[in-house]
Amino acid sequence: MKTYLDCIPCFFRQALEQGRLFTKNELIHKEIMNDVATLVPGFSLGLTPPEMARKMHKIFGKRFGEQDLYKTVKDQSNRRAMELYPKLKEKVAQSKDRLLTAIEFAIAGNVIDYAAKNTLDIEEEIQKLLKDNYTAGRKGVFEYEGFKRDLKSAKTVLYLADNAGEIVFDRIFIEEFCEHREVIFAVRDKPAINDALREDAVFCGIDKIAQVISSGVDAPGTILKYCSDEFLKIFRQVDIVISKGQGNFESLSQEKRSIFFLFMVKCPVIAKETGCKMRDVVLSRI
Repeated sequence: MKTYLDCIPCFFRQALEQGRLFTKNELIHKEIMNDVATLVPGFSLGLTPPEMARKMHKIFGKRFGEQDLYKTVKDQSNRRAMELYPKLKEKVAQSKDRLLTAIEFAIAGNVIDYAAKNTLDIEEEIQKLLKDNYTAGRKGVFEYEGFKRDLKSAKTVLYLADNAGEIVFDRIFIEEFCEHREVIFAVRDKPAINDALREDAVFCGIDKIAQVISSGVDAPGTILKYCSDEFLKIFRQVDIVISKGQGNFESLSQEKRSIFFLFMVKCPVIAKETGCKMRDVVLSRI
């Protein structure tokens, strides 16, 4: 997906939010905003938003060094989601269509996204997940039958992770189809907002049902030109790729290979790109 002009204010918002996590010094916040501003004139709108985010992260790395600013937030999200795991598994077990319910939980878990909101009340959002029919009537582009058909014949699945905490809901989904299939679960290589890393995947038990690998990318998306050779080989050879979250959609929506994108629409730009409405859920090979 290309970058829209509407994305640029969002870049500045994210930069200011992250700057405030590093320091309370407003003079430094202003310097950070100045640094980000220097990127804009040379940034091609033909590139994807995660590529711009990657450039922004380089600014923070030079100024503050490599730090996982969101580690406390990610740990909190992981722990709370794991507490919900038994209850959500029970709801799936009681469902008339276990796979569909698991998919809906996986998409509903996509609300745990600090890139899309200035603040996030984890407790409030997670309580919504426990309500019946959380996603009922909110389906935008939902190719469930096509997904089931392709999954039935697939022997290898690559699942591209998004956020920490959210990956517990991904685990519930994966557990519905991992038997007799090889599942590879790809996380970010280095901290990028609250995106999941290997340690998050292990804490949430993903390593028990899938092979956990790093994509090699240090950005909030799967930018193939920065991915590792190991990841690219798997990406090209697997039967199905499931891409979770908006960041992965932004970086992969123009790729030629078949990819099932799975996310909730949380941004007007994504809504325009997909032809959906805000908070619609998407399962599609767009």
